[in-house]
Formats: sequence, C-alpha cells, structure tokens
Amino acid sequence: MSSTSTNLAGKVVLITGGNGGIGAATTRELLERGAKVSIADIDPATPARAAQLPGEVLGCVADVRDRASLDNAVAQAIDRFGHLDIVIANAGLLAKAATIRNTPIADLEATLAVNVTGVANTVQAALEPVIVSQGQIVLISSVFAFLNGMGTIPYAMSKAAVEQLGRGLRVELADHHVSVLTAYFSLVDTDMIKNGVDQDPVVMDLLSTLPKPMLKRVTPASAATALVDGIQARSSVVVHPGLWRPVSVLRGLLGPTLDTRFTRDRRILDVLARLDNRTTNSSKKELA
Repeated sequence: MSSTSTNLAGKVVLITGGNGGIGAATTRELLERGAKVSIADIDPATPARAAQLPGEVLGCVADVRDRASLDNAVAQAIDRFGHLDIVIANAGLLAKAATIRNTPIADLEATLAVNVTGVANTVQAALEPVIVSQGQIVLISSVFAFLNGMGTIPYAMSKAAVEQLGRGLRVELADHHVSVLTAYFSLVDTDMIKNGVDQDPVVMDLLSTLPKPMLKRVTPASAATALVDGIQARSSVVVHPGLWRPVSVLRGLLGPTLDTRFTRDRRILDVLARLDNRTTNSSKKELA
C-alpha cells in the first residue's frame, strides 16, 4: 500500500460497465466522495441512466471489445470534465458453467474478448491522460485468479490474465507516478452471479463441495466501499472479503494442495461429470 492518500473530491473517474452490480455501486460511492464520474457501458440507455444520478456524471455508450468506442468515451470524459485521473476497468462477462471439454468456442472467445482484451483496451485508451494527471489504473480481478477454476476455466483464465496485467503495469508506470490497483473479489451478490450461479443447480452442487468459508458472499456496496477505500489510499491490492488475503499470500502452497485434494474428492468429480455430460448452449451474462 502506498503511503500517499488521494482526496477524491473533484477527481475524474472513467468506469466501464458502470450501470449495474459492482460498477453501479462503485459509481455511487465515488459520487458520494465528491468524484466526477464518466460511465462507459454497452447499454444504449447509459446516457439517460447517468443523467438520473446525483452529482457530476456523464454516461456514454461503449463496447470494451471495440477500442475506437473507448477512445471516444475517454474523449467525451475529457471534453466534459477537462481531464482524467482514474480509470476503472470493471466490465466483465461470465459464461455458463461448463467443463472446458464442452465449452462452446463462442463462450471462450467472448469471455477473453471482454475480460482480457476489453480490459487492455480500456487501459490503453485512458493511459495517456492518466499519465498526465499522475493518476490511477484500477483493474477488477477475482479470487479465481488463484483459486481452482474447475467448471469455469475461461473466467478463471481471464482473471489470472488481469492479475498479470496489473503486476506488469505497476512496474511499467512507476516512473510516470501512476499507481495501479488490482482488486480481488469473491462471490458478490450481483445479477451476474444470481443468473450464472444461483440459477444453475449443477453449479450450486459444485459450490456445496467447497469449504464453507470460501462461499462467503459480499454485497456490491461493500465491494464498492473496499474498492474506493483502496483507490483513496492508492493501494496496489484490494482483497474482499479479507478472509481471502491469507489464501492469496499462501497460494503457492495452498493451491497445489487444494488441487490434489479436489482430484480425489468423489463429490467434486461426480458434479464435474454432470457438467461434462450436459449440452451447453452459448449463454453469457455481461456485467452492467
């Protein structure tokens, strides 16, 4: 964690996927702390929705898979507010649970396009103005960056890639005095989790085989508070809930141990067999 603290009053923040879930909660938290927020979201109703929020807010339609649309979103934010201090690459996608054996290639490609290429597009589009302001890059990873991704391997792959992006950027941007924060959340009660996890009985059966502390859920509001606290402190890492911090620190030991345990757990293997045998239609939920 950096010893430097940032007063968010008057800071200009661009957030992708800011209409729902963690993004919407983070937008509200930022506005409450006096920031000016530009929401870039694929939803055509984004400008109208942003206009209903209290505070200085701009809404623009952008698809993170399309670099040109993000360049336009950054230009709109600077045109409206004069500069850009912080970018939060929040937009993400979770495909329907499946083993990699029966994951439709369209789901794999879409997950990587949004969660990896989309994040890189967001960073690159905003990087020059953020360097000018000596601001911050904020990336949303997941505990799946270091937890076994069985049943949702493309998502876990994408979040591990985001972690590596954050680590590399932290060094590359050090001389520019730009800080990089990578956030790791567990299960957050968003529509993405409700639709992609809670409504899938096979996924719920798979989760039931895991240690109960791993299943602890958090609200979007608490995730947003932890994230914005990290931004204000110019932290390099946010892990929420905190019980995942020791798992992250000890991942080199715990990961292989848990993987071996999972390969021998008949309950887990039986649920994975059910996932392996079911027909999987391409089904994706994008964070708003």
